Amino acid sequence: MGSHRVLEPSGALPQAASRLDTRPELWSDEVRVRVERLNLDAASFRQLWEKHAGDTDGLRAEVLAIVAERGKMQNPVTGSGGMLIGTVEEVGPDSPLGLAEGDRVATLVSLTLTPLVITDGLARWDGTSEQVPADGHAILFGRSIAAVLPDDLATEDAIAVMDVCGAPALTRRVVLGHKLAREGDPVVVTVIGAAGKSGSLSLAAARNAGADLLLGVVPHQTEERLLRASGLADVVVLADARDPLGLRDAVTAAGGPGTVTVVCVDVPGCEGGAVLSTASGGTVIFFSMATSFSAAALGAEGLAADVTMLVGNGYVPGHAALALDLYRSQPGVRSLFESRR
Repeated sequence: MGSHRVLEPSGALPQAASRLDTRPELWSDEVRVRVERLNLDAASFRQLWEKHAGDTDGLRAEVLAIVAERGKMQNPVTGSGGMLIGTVEEVGPDSPLGLAEGDRVATLVSLTLTPLVITDGLARWDGTSEQVPADGHAILFGRSIAAVLPDDLATEDAIAVMDVCGAPALTRRVVLGHKLAREGDPVVVTVIGAAGKSGSLSLAAARNAGADLLLGVVPHQTEERLLRASGLADVVVLADARDPLGLRDAVTAAGGPGTVTVVCVDVPGCEGGAVLSTASGGTVIFFSMATSFSAAALGAEGLAADVTMLVGNGYVPGHAALALDLYRSQPGVRSLFESRR
């Protein structure tokens, strides 16, 4: 689990640690990866970009400082990190991950718990994208997750899909559960942030699971046009997810409230609207690292809302394969990913 790499505080797991041991020498069940590219999560990148107001040198310096100080990439404001791709350099004799030296892999665990060293000063990163060319090394533990990169997709596409692959997998599982439990009653799925990477894949996964009505919520007309053109949503809803009453009314007018509401936006303040837009007995899945889980829980209590709220933890068995299959098979998903390059 990597607890032996925790330097501070004693007894913590790597994600909760303030500092990790990044030495390249391996314990017997570890794997060392030569880093090729980081993919910062959307909430973290947005916060850093807005803080530095376009000062890419300042942004680059802060990322380097975080990694140097903590031995991992964990934004101190959002608490989130991202993931990386690279090439396996060395495999410990007891590693259960099934990786071999020379494999190009994507790590499917967060950078917030991955020991990381950057050695090139991020000199090739222009600071305008979540994808960060880098050189250095990272350590995977016996309980980590990694997937060999597919040969049929460009690296940029594969990392973008794998970065959010937990969202469609959990969405599919929850929708299938409601389909079974409702015995013929329609299942309405609302995806907030539907034109983004995780949002578009979640719409495709909900369709794959047999959802009866798909509502895609977007904040402005540019994304509205893109989502309509993709064909992924049955109804496109133009609404500000930070306006609880406005979002509820817009979703209701479009055919809601949702049986399942999937929150995929990277801005704070969407918790109340998601709860109000979900039917009694329904489920809200929070995938955004900008979510305040105390606001979600206490807000639902204050509204006497009988909804189940799930934290999308990024891991569901088979999540990478499902997301890649949806990307390959759904032109609408690919078009939305391409619009965000």
